[in-house]
Amino acid sequence: MGGGVSVINIAIHALVMTMVVWVARAVSTENKSHPAVFLMAVMASTVSVLMAAHVVEVFVWALGYFLVAAAPPGASLVYFAFVNYTTLGYGDVVPIERWHLFGPMTALNGVLLIGWSTAVIFEVLRRALERLDLR
Repeated sequence: MGGGVSVINIAIHALVMTMVVWVARAVSTENKSHPAVFLMAVMASTVSVLMAAHVVEVFVWALGYFLVAAAPPGASLVYFAFVNYTTLGYGDVVPIERWHLFGPMTALNGVLLIGWSTAVIFEVLRRALERLDLR
């Protein structure tokens, strides 16, 4: 189950990354009179889209937890998924014993996807600066 959720999240992330790259390539820099505004718009929109993708991915993990009843009754599955996905690891909610590996699998998936996002944010910034010739 954890592998399946991870693959779904990787597919979601790949789709979002593809869209971000396409948009980043298509953005025009014709109006270079306000390069700071252009740069802020590109970066804010990129980070916002990637954050939204991560929220969707956390909800996919929460759905996975729900489908197998991995968390104790009454636990907030979205909270539990966020804590694991971001590797925050409060430990106030722990999976039932049968699903103990779900937390670390969620954390591994989150670390990889957050790292992927970081790399893309840096690349979008690099390309935007290159287009503005502000390197």
